[in-house]
Parts: sequence; C-alpha cells; structure tokens
Amino acid sequence: MAGSSHGHTPAAWTGVIIAFIGFCISGAFMVLANPLGFWAGLVVVALGGVVGLAMKAAGMGAKKPAHDDLAEAIAAAKAARA
Repeated sequence: MAGSSHGHTPAAWTGVIIAFIGFCISGAFMVLANPLGFWAGLVVVALGGVVGLAMKAAGMGAKKPAHDDLAEAIAAAKAARA
C-alpha cells in the first residue's frame, strides 16, 4: 500500500479526522449515558464520510490508477502461450 500512496490525500485525512472526532464524541457520551450525545457523535462520523467524498469529488482525492498493468499482464500471458 505504501507504493500506491493509498489514503495519503487531503480528502482522506480530513474525512478520517472528522470521523475520529465523532467517535470520541460518541464514546464520551456513551460513558456519560447520554443517548442523544451518542447519536450526535455518530452523525459527526457520517459527516466525516460525506466531507471526504465531497473533497474527493472536488479533486482532492487520489487519482484512479490506469489499468495499463493489467493489459500488459494479459499480453504477456498470451505471448507465453504462443
């Protein structure tokens, strides 16, 4: 994964940080036995996902890899059979 820069984008970092804050909120309110605060924290977690996807759509996410490697592998396999 390190070679593909998986998750090393502003969109990924922002989404994960917001989701982490939401988990912290939910965890704190779970200990305090406050269901409304717990669910509010889960809403923040979902918001992190939405923000991450919106940032990815805005071009701040990782580019989709080209499938050139797959085409080369298929061509090599066909050449090996011939």
